Amino acid sequence: MPSKPSWFNLTSLILGFSFLYLPIVILIVFSFNESRLVTVWTGFSTKWYASLLQNEQLLEAAWVTLRVGLTSATLATVLGTLAALVLARQGRFFGRTLFSGMIYAPLVMPEVILGLSLLLLFVAIDQNRGFWTIMIAHTTFSMCYVAIVVQSRLSGFDRTLEEAAMDLGCPPVRTFFRITFPQIFGRAGRLDAGFHFVTG
Repeated sequence: MPSKPSWFNLTSLILGFSFLYLPIVILIVFSFNESRLVTVWTGFSTKWYASLLQNEQLLEAAWVTLRVGLTSATLATVLGTLAALVLARQGRFFGRTLFSGMIYAPLVMPEVILGLSLLLLFVAIDQNRGFWTIMIAHTTFSMCYVAIVVQSRLSGFDRTLEEAAMDLGCPPVRTFFRITFPQIFGRAGRLDAGFHFVTG
């Protein structure tokens, strides 16, 4: 039977969560403040949310943020998965150390340094800064995390499932999307799935 947490652990937990989430709660509460001053509560009001929906600049900024997030997340997932497949499946090859170093570099480099380096690169090649440069930068930040997670999933992957599917006539690309891809994302592939490839 597990022992009850001590008062020290409970106190530490409460203080820790309060430190993390109490400012967010206060921010949400004061977003309904009628006053322009965030430090003075003058009454409940939703007029600032109505003003937000009429502010074209803020709405455009939110739309750009949404597009950057969706595009960079999609690209980072695709490129990170491909990089993880290369590192997990190709064994030793010429340039592997350099390749893995470039993949893992954003994990250990401060984000300010990486962002400044990308900015200097875009300035050096005379690239206009805008949506695409922001998207490239965010993809660079995110791709390494995808590669780490996918590579860890592939390290314990049972390749007999893929071999069984291909032995039964499933093309490699279809095997990836029907067997490997679900395994990467935690959905267990079945050994008899290869029969579906042949008959279906």
